[in-house]
Amino acid sequence: MQGSFAQPTRSNGTAIAIVMAMHAAGITALALAKTEVFKRPPGIIEVTSIPLPKDPPPPPKPVEQVKKQVEPQHISEVFVPEPIVATPVAPVFVETTQTPRVDPPAWTPPGITEAKPLADPPAPEPKKIESARARANLASYVSDADYPAAAIRGEEQGVARFQLSVGTNGRVTGCTITGSSGSSALDAATCRIMKQRARFTPARDSAGNPTTDTVSNAIKWVLPE
Repeated sequence: MQGSFAQPTRSNGTAIAIVMAMHAAGITALALAKTEVFKRPPGIIEVTSIPLPKDPPPPPKPVEQVKKQVEPQHISEVFVPEPIVATPVAPVFVETTQTPRVDPPAWTPPGITEAKPLADPPAPEPKKIESARARANLASYVSDADYPAAAIRGEEQGVARFQLSVGTNGRVTGCTITGSSGSSALDAATCRIMKQRARFTPARDSAGNPTTDTVSNAIKWVLPE
């Protein structure tokens, strides 16, 4: 089936042209009307007064230079003395005698004399020190408890004489029985006790130095009750 399109007629074209012309006229009129409504008022022009430039100041007047009048100086007359003519004088010679130079004596400060060296003082005499013997309390070293048991059983008693050798340290270095007590037990006990217990103050010589010494003494042995 084939479609068909209606062919426009001449009258339709004219009508369309008229309608378009009317639309155009209406749009133009509307545009003119809007233009008149939103037309801006004329702008305001501000007027500002600008001061005119001042006249330049007049040039300074030239300074007149006044010339100072110089008064003429008074010139006094100059006095010129007459020249003096010197009269020649014969030279005079004076004889001089030269005095010999004498040097002054050397100056010595007053009150100061050369001191003589003092003699050395005499040396002090050495102090005399008397020699001392060795000393000890020997009786304090023996008691009843030292009595030998054998001598007690034998009822032995007597006097034992002895001699001690004392060293520089005050200790007994030797013991000798110089007189027997009659009991060998008592004589042996005497030297044994002295060697073990006796302490002496050392003997001193004349210079005060410790020296050796010998001490003699005796013990009397009596049976304890």
